[in-house]
Amino acid sequence: MSHDQIRAKLTELRELAGKSNIDIGREIQDLEKKLSSGGGPLNEAWQRVQLARHPDRPTTLEYAKRLFDDFIELHGDRTFADDPAMVGGIAMFCGVPVTFFGHQKGKNMKDNLKRNFGMAHPEGYRKALRLARQAEKFGRPIFTFIDTPGAYPGVAAEERGISQAIAANMKEFAAFKVPIIATVLGEGGSGGAIGIGLADMVLMMENAYYTVITPEGCASILLRDSTKAPASAALLKLTPKELLEFKVIDRIVAEPEGGAHKNPDAAAAALKSELSECLSELSRKPVDTLLAERQERFLGMGVFREKEQARKGLLQRIREFF
Repeated sequence: MSHDQIRAKLTELRELAGKSNIDIGREIQDLEKKLSSGGGPLNEAWQRVQLARHPDRPTTLEYAKRLFDDFIELHGDRTFADDPAMVGGIAMFCGVPVTFFGHQKGKNMKDNLKRNFGMAHPEGYRKALRLARQAEKFGRPIFTFIDTPGAYPGVAAEERGISQAIAANMKEFAAFKVPIIATVLGEGGSGGAIGIGLADMVLMMENAYYTVITPEGCASILLRDSTKAPASAALLKLTPKELLEFKVIDRIVAEPEGGAHKNPDAAAAALKSELSECLSELSRKPVDTLLAERQERFLGMGVFREKEQARKGLLQRIREFF
């Protein structure tokens, strides 16, 4: 709720209490607390997070069925195994052969356990890299779809080289000689997202988020209180509007009222229109221009500020510390 919505609700409740002579003091106190804690931007960011995680939100494969014609899913990384948390294949998009891949969540507990809640292992990122190499070989544009709280942080993933797999993807994606368009469908979490997120253009669904860490993780580490996740969501500047201003993303894709899960067909139609425009624009660029702009885009991200004394050499700062 925004500040105005909360104030309107407070007024409505007070009028109701006066007319009906009922005790709703607790409800009024809760709303006043939200108002005093910065309910506007704080709750807006947190609501985006909640919508991005909605269990009925369309998944990568559900979008694929609506976006593509004659799509064929491909499996395996040719090294270890197939990762159900990362899906992909080849398809036709508006008459153009393309390659797509993305994180895949489940629609129920059994499916989520199979898909590891959309948290890919190293073999998932290596499968994506295999498909991307194949796409470059045959001159097919690449569509990636991001929807993960992060790469799987378990021991097995570490043993099989999750960090190396993500780093390798970033290095090679920067040099692929075909257009790459990434879309954040729901959750865009940390390295798990950037592992397939280095692209010429990055789109975000209206109720998605993209961040270096989950609000819960930020609250636990920086605020030392996991219950402050809503406040962390506001501090992280993770909403599409904020990220567009920072030039981290290029376009926001409008969703039906209430979220993409309310009308998946309409959400897919809006996304298809944006993807078509982006592909048309990128396809007209020479390869050298495409690569130069892609690398410039990512190397130019971020704003760094240092105080004068922080500019001293690393060794000098270490000596002074000790």
